[in-house]
Amino acid sequence: MKAQRVDYTADGLAMVAQLYRDPAQAGLRPGVLVFPDAMGLSGHTTSRAEALARLGYVALACDLHGGGQYTEDLPEVMSLLAPLQRDPERMRARAQAAYDALVMHAEVDRAKVAAIGYCIGGALAFELARKGVGLAGSVGFHGQITTTHPDGAAWIKGKVLVCLGADDPYVPLKHRLRFEDEMRAAGVDWRMNLYGGVVHSFTIPGSERHQPDANRYDASADRRSWNEMLAFLDEVFA
Repeated sequence: MKAQRVDYTADGLAMVAQLYRDPAQAGLRPGVLVFPDAMGLSGHTTSRAEALARLGYVALACDLHGGGQYTEDLPEVMSLLAPLQRDPERMRARAQAAYDALVMHAEVDRAKVAAIGYCIGGALAFELARKGVGLAGSVGFHGQITTTHPDGAAWIKGKVLVCLGADDPYVPLKHRLRFEDEMRAAGVDWRMNLYGGVVHSFTIPGSERHQPDANRYDASADRRSWNEMLAFLDEVFA
């Protein structure tokens, strides 16, 4: 498996991402953006991108905070997220730049690109879709699903998959219902999978070390959501 550093600029930041592809495979292949959780580009992000590359995709493990930064300092994380939460256009700018960096790669089929994301990364995937970028599909794992631009759903061109813990305190029922209304009003082809007894960050091993009542890895939900995503990608790229 080949990993390649990819540098690009987004929202005034110098971004450092990692591109994964299998050099043994020839020809154009679907591309997948992998947006990280709130702490930034991590081993979790790159491992997911590498796993996708082993399945024949060209996958970009995207930067979030600039410089390939990763931090587990929660006050610092909240400080880094604040500008994005205040202005979703900045989310869109960072997601758009990552998309542009991926599709510039000669082996990526521009007609077959999807975005997946974890936590705030899910929000980036969905905001990119709401921006009208030609994604075949967007997937959010324990991701933020609310938006200040719900009218943007009318611009979504591809399908949408949401994978959530049913007991995620950061994505309560009222957020899910609001998202359903947004998707329904726009006529989007969407689906939402809920995992009972599961909270936030269920795909990230060790996440329970941060606010354990709200964050907890769940091996079953991680495996099930990954397999459901793979079936979703097969569908949207068919």
